[in-house]
Amino acid sequence: MKKECARAVSACACVCVAAASLFAGCGGEDEKSGKIEIELVHYKPEAVKTFERIAEAFNATHDDIYLTIESPNDAMTILKTRFIREDNPDIIGIGGDINYSNFVDAGMLMDISDYPGLDSIKQAYKDIDKDLEFVPQDGVYAVPYAANASGILYNKDMFDAHGWEIPETWDELLALCEEIEAEGILPMYFGFKDIWTCLAPWNAIAVGLVEPDVCRQVNSGQTTFTAEYKETAEKMLALLPYGPDDPFAYDYNGACTAFANGEAAMYPIGSYAAPQILSVNPDMNIDSFVMPSNADEADNKLNSGIDLQFCVMEDCENKEAAYEVLDFLLSDEYVQEYISAQNSVPCKEGDFTISPMLDGMSAYIEEGRMADYQDHYYPAEMVVDAQIQTFLINQDVTAFLDKFDSDWLRYNRDIIRKVQAYNEQNKNAE
Repeated sequence: MKKECARAVSACACVCVAAASLFAGCGGEDEKSGKIEIELVHYKPEAVKTFERIAEAFNATHDDIYLTIESPNDAMTILKTRFIREDNPDIIGIGGDINYSNFVDAGMLMDISDYPGLDSIKQAYKDIDKDLEFVPQDGVYAVPYAANASGILYNKDMFDAHGWEIPETWDELLALCEEIEAEGILPMYFGFKDIWTCLAPWNAIAVGLVEPDVCRQVNSGQTTFTAEYKETAEKMLALLPYGPDDPFAYDYNGACTAFANGEAAMYPIGSYAAPQILSVNPDMNIDSFVMPSNADEADNKLNSGIDLQFCVMEDCENKEAAYEVLDFLLSDEYVQEYISAQNSVPCKEGDFTISPMLDGMSAYIEEGRMADYQDHYYPAEMVVDAQIQTFLINQDVTAFLDKFDSDWLRYNRDIIRKVQAYNEQNKNAE
């Protein structure tokens, strides 16, 4: 708009009256004038085009509210800086992870229990949010929007050609790896040079073996990670022989490229890797299945966490307008657009079309047999992904779990005190 105004004024510079008229006309076209302004900042810059369309459509259909959506890189750093300055947006779009836990704990988010749109959200994702609270809170503080899923991606054409069956138990998975290897094909690829990729199989295995609130149980002094994570650690090690000779030689991009080029039959990673894989081989036929961590298929769970959710800030001055924005975001049209563009799972109930590469997980999604990523509870200071990488290199289960327990106590001491105080208070109340 400013460029258009400048061109108009320049073109009419010799005709003062006309120039003044044009300039005044341009400067008066303020779309925000007289409207309630709602600012939304989210941490998904890869979805900027989708959110630009949403903002444009919202503003075109609302005379009383003007919506601004910001999609910055490094959004969490920017948001935390703004929080310090007390320059909060009205709504934030963040993941269901430790940042959300910290914001709830600090009292920064509005209780939106009275927001009617919550009735349309799948209960499994609302439960995941409640589990993320350090200590149980009265109220609801987020609207889950889109989730991702992590398990094992596989080359469907390769599986069909060889007649390989999808494993439903841990023993079946190892037997399948042996069968694939016997045919001269690498069963799995890893990108463990990038430490964060170590969390993908770790999370996918763990959710079927430990309770979703295991971190809270540890904080309460009811158990230890040495007791709870031993089987997860041992099964992580059991997968290593079925990957490349040096699983730490390739980073995430390298592993995606290798899998896209048919160098392995399977890749234990999340659905978020699909766009990267397809950028290398657009014709690849990818499907997925849940990590079969258990001896009984009925005990398996899909590793699915909230990838994007919307929270209204506690100091938002226009709650009803913010709710109207949430309603618009939750319209089926834009939920579908978002999950299609991001290869995501909708947190909203409804008849949505999910990517075919999630077909092998669809039954778990429909049944709500899901559990959150364990690392969503880990403090960043622990750098658990690096700890897992070191463990996979050294292959010392005991040393790894001992360090996990000691570091947990070190970096969570304030939270542990709060949890224990809460438990004691509620015990006395009973």
